[in-house]
Amino acid sequence: MYYSRYLEARITAPESGNKIQLIVGPRQSGKSTLLKHCLPSGCLTINLQDRRERIKYERNPKAFLHELEALSVKTVVVIDEIQKVPALFDDIQYFFDKNREQFNFYLTGSSTRQLKTLSANLLPGRTHLFRLSPVLQVEQREAVILPITLGEGRRFPVRPLDEVLLYGNLPGLYSEEKESWVDTISSYTELYIENEIRNENTVANISSFLMFLKLAALESGQVVNYSKLAGSVGISVNTVKNYYRILEDTYIGFRISSFGRSRRKVISAPRFLICDLGMRNSLSELPLNSSLIKLDAGHLFEQFVLIELFYRCQYLGETYKLSTWRTSTGAEVDAVIETPEEVIPVEIKWTDSPQMKDIRHLERFLELHPALSRRGYLVCRVDKQRKLSERILAIPWDQF
Repeated sequence: MYYSRYLEARITAPESGNKIQLIVGPRQSGKSTLLKHCLPSGCLTINLQDRRERIKYERNPKAFLHELEALSVKTVVVIDEIQKVPALFDDIQYFFDKNREQFNFYLTGSSTRQLKTLSANLLPGRTHLFRLSPVLQVEQREAVILPITLGEGRRFPVRPLDEVLLYGNLPGLYSEEKESWVDTISSYTELYIENEIRNENTVANISSFLMFLKLAALESGQVVNYSKLAGSVGISVNTVKNYYRILEDTYIGFRISSFGRSRRKVISAPRFLICDLGMRNSLSELPLNSSLIKLDAGHLFEQFVLIELFYRCQYLGETYKLSTWRTSTGAEVDAVIETPEEVIPVEIKWTDSPQMKDIRHLERFLELHPALSRRGYLVCRVDKQRKLSERILAIPWDQF
C-alpha cells in the first residue's frame, strides 16, 4: 500500500520539469518508492545498488552514453544510488545540455561522500535537490507548528507515541507486522555499516568507527563534546569530527547549530541527532522494548520532536532554520525555529501536567528577543492545548 509523501508535489511541480532532480536521504526512507509512484511507467531505470548493474557501468564507462544515444523518443531516466558510479554525472550533464527536451533525469542517493571524494560534477544550476526524511507526523495529520500542505492521497496512519519512540518512523515499517519491526531495524543498521562504511572503505579503522557510532547514537540529541568522545574511543578530535561528517554525508544524522541572533552569550557547540529513533536505538544497542521508555522517555521524546521540526524546516526551504539556544548562565530552549516572519522558541517536556517552571526559559527568550519573537510553544503530553501564559501555548505531542 502506498502512502502519500510531502515531496510528491515538489517533484512533479512544473518548475522542476526542466531540471535534473536529485532525491537524497537515508537508506529505506522511500526514495525509490516515491519515484515509482510519481513517474509514468516505461522509465529507463538503472539500479546501481544491484551489483551486476554497477559493475557493467564501471567496466564500460561509455555504456550509459551509448544506451541514451540509441533512444529517439522522450525518455524518463531514473538512476538509483547514483553515488555508486559518480562518473555518470558527466554523461547526464552532457545529455541534459545537449537536449533537455528529450530526457528527464531523476536520481537518488543515500550518500554524498563518494561524490565529494571523487570531485564529481554536482550539476550546479541544473539540479533541484530534495532531501527525503523518514515519515513525519506532519505527513500523518494536521500540525500547529510549521504546517505543510499534503496533496490528495492516503496518509500514513498515526501510531502510538511509545511505538514511535522505540521503533522510529521508517516507511517500510508501515507495510509490516509489528512482530518483525525489531529484525527490520537491526538489519537496516547492519546493512548501513556493511554497504556505506565497510564496502566503500569509508574509514581506515572500522573498529574505532563502530565504537564511535554506538557512542554518537547514545549521545544523540545532546550538545556535542568532541574531546570527551575522542577520549572514550581513543582517537583524535579531528577523527571524531570526520566521523560525524560521515554520518551527515550518509544522511544518518544531522547537526543543529546554536541560535546566532541572540543578545546573550550562548554556548556555540551544536547538537547532533540520528535521523530516526529506531535507527538511533539500534545503533546504541539498546533494547527495543518498554523498558527503554521507562529508563529514557524524556530524552527520546525530545529527540522525536527535534527530528520532526528539523525536517519540516528542510521541506519548507532555506528561509526556515532550526537552532538551539543555551546561555552561559544556564538558560536553555530546546528548539528555536527561524522563519521569514518570526522566530519561534519551542520547549520540549515529557510531562502531561505542565507547570510555570517548565516555561521559564521560554519566557526569558521572549524577553530577550522582543523584536524577533512574539510567542512560544511547549510540546508535551497534555491531552488538549493549554494557554500557560499570554504568549506561550502548551501543545499535545500529536498536534504540534
